[in-house]
Amino acid sequence: MTLILVERLETVTGRLNSQPLWLVWVGIQMPSLNETWQLYLRRFALEHWYRLAKQTLHWTVPKLSTPEQCERWSDLMPLLTWQLWLAKELVRENHLPWQKSLPQLTPGRVVQSMLPLLIKIGTPAVAPKRRGNSDGWQTGKPRTPRCRYPVVKKGKCRFQKSPKSIS
Repeated sequence: MTLILVERLETVTGRLNSQPLWLVWVGIQMPSLNETWQLYLRRFALEHWYRLAKQTLHWTVPKLSTPEQCERWSDLMPLLTWQLWLAKELVRENHLPWQKSLPQLTPGRVVQSMLPLLIKIGTPAVAPKRRGNSDGWQTGKPRTPRCRYPVVKKGKCRFQKSPKSIS
């Protein structure tokens, strides 16, 4: 692991212009500073992907019980991204009234336009059963309760909100 400190100096006075930036390189061999700068510029694409995965693909929404389930769910995110990239040419833009039409669809707009494609593809699921009384739990099948974990409670904050007076 190599720790890199980036400080930007003003050209006229030679004083520090902003906060120092600390970067970490983890790898076998440290690249040259020019390559490091190019790699640093690539982080914007990764940050946009994380935003897409969290907000649009709902990466952090499910409340999963085990680390294995979390890993499996996280492994699906890149696959979903590839599906969106591959479907980009197959979908027709379906933008909301206040959105401008785009010449090239972003992954978020592809998600927004996927419904007609999904209807055309269909589903491998079987048709739903009729309504009515269910068969219930199978006789003799053991029931195991779900593993429960202790609740983590936040402490009280230092500053309590004062009640607003109505005048």
